[in-house]
Amino acid sequence: MHDLAARLNRLPASCGPVRLIGIDGHAGSGKSTFAERLARVLGGAPVLRLDDIASHDELFDWTDRLRTQVIEPLSHGETAHYAPYDWRACRFREPVALPPAPVVLVEGVGAGRRALRPYLAFLLWMDLPQAESWARGRSRDGAEQREFWDGWVGAEQKHFAVDPSRPFADVLVRQCAKGYELRPGPAGTVEMDQLITLSEGPSAMW
Repeated sequence: MHDLAARLNRLPASCGPVRLIGIDGHAGSGKSTFAERLARVLGGAPVLRLDDIASHDELFDWTDRLRTQVIEPLSHGETAHYAPYDWRACRFREPVALPPAPVVLVEGVGAGRRALRPYLAFLLWMDLPQAESWARGRSRDGAEQREFWDGWVGAEQKHFAVDPSRPFADVLVRQCAKGYELRPGPAGTVEMDQLITLSEGPSAMW
């Protein structure tokens, strides 16, 4: 992933001094794992998980909270403080700090939403079909979360119906047996004329 990290580091800042990178996709599509791996290659870039911003009562209606707690401070070069939501206790915990690092990853369903795109330097979409993504998510979370998933599916469908992210993605990412495949996204802002397979090690490609 080193070539991808180098490309992201070369982008102009998009939110104050920060290059805000969105990683969006259906629930269960592998966003968290990809973000963790990319963050390591970026030298420990902070990762903001939108699961910490959302809540049971506001699965997708969290734009104002994100703007107030995160976007506004970062846009002024200040450390943001947001209160992560505890999905088991059903309450927000004590605020944690998010520094204005050179690159900050924002991963979660809705990371490429209309209200957030003006602050993004780059948008990646985990290109796994919704049915396959949801099946993976249900398998991962087990029977304990079955009721939650039943409600989530409808909420996600409704969200993307009115505020899709994929059409604005710079790059489409799909996990494969050895790393990830990257293809140009519908936004067409990345010049690529071939399939690229990213692994954990250095590469001469891209």
